[in-house]
Amino acid sequence: MDEGSASRLPPLPAIRVFEAAARHLSFTRAAAELGMTQAAVSYQIRLLEDRVGAPLFRRLTRKVELTETGERLAPAVTEALARLAGAFAAARDDTGGLLSITSIHTFATNWLVPRLGRFQLAHPGIAVRLDTRTKLVDFTRGDSDVGIRHGIGVWPGLAAHPLMPIEYTALCSPALRDRAGGLAHPRDLLQLPLMWDGGDSYWQRWFAAAGLAVPESVSNGGLRLENQQMMGRAAQAGQGVALLNPTFFLDELAAGELVRPFPASIRDEGSYHLVYLDSRRDVPKIAAFRDWILAEIAADERQGASSTRDNGSA
Repeated sequence: MDEGSASRLPPLPAIRVFEAAARHLSFTRAAAELGMTQAAVSYQIRLLEDRVGAPLFRRLTRKVELTETGERLAPAVTEALARLAGAFAAARDDTGGLLSITSIHTFATNWLVPRLGRFQLAHPGIAVRLDTRTKLVDFTRGDSDVGIRHGIGVWPGLAAHPLMPIEYTALCSPALRDRAGGLAHPRDLLQLPLMWDGGDSYWQRWFAAAGLAVPESVSNGGLRLENQQMMGRAAQAGQGVALLNPTFFLDELAAGELVRPFPASIRDEGSYHLVYLDSRRDVPKIAAFRDWILAEIAADERQGASSTRDNGSA
């Protein structure tokens, strides 16, 4: 870019304000994100519209909408800011230092935390900070290097690698299975306490996948626990049958502490994904974590296939 073309760019603060307002479709939310007043946001948008020579937003009674010009401009601005953020991050000492991870709490607790020690043994020069607060991180702000999200895997400006489906199947202790007489048919589970941490329809969906129609109240008598980890421990203790993501309990399945009496499973829409700014894919600490987690997932897939064959659910 020559000096003349650079001088024709609008002020960077106006570009940053436009990107936030276009993403939120709200001047108020953009102001809160950027630590500005709403009047200051409106001023920067007007300044940018004057430079462009066309309106970028339609001001409606309770909201704003992008005009056709704004819709064409927004993706390019988002990508440019993401690349700029990535370039400055790469200019820092990214060969080691601190890797900041943001993750969904369920994935962090049940899968990531028990394995992070292996990553740090393999990469002793990289310290790790893990954040599981329920918020959607803006990676262009530089607060996080990588994240674990669930969805279909399409986030503008982010590289996304699928990790595992959000899957649930019935697991219980071998002692409970034996006390119930071996659990020959999925209907046998109806005589046992059924545990879950989601909506009441999950057990209905599982029984339907197993070929059995059940009433809506099928799970009303079971324990309602807060998360997969708590349900897994209760299932190990023989307190009932739990709907669990089998990938979170591969070690327990391999050790025979949990069994999968039937092969039926259900899935939520989307999958868990590793994400990061596409412009930062070659940053060494991000590349190291990406390669490590994908290798761990591949190993889990092999272990899961083996557990399914050896666990009586084939």
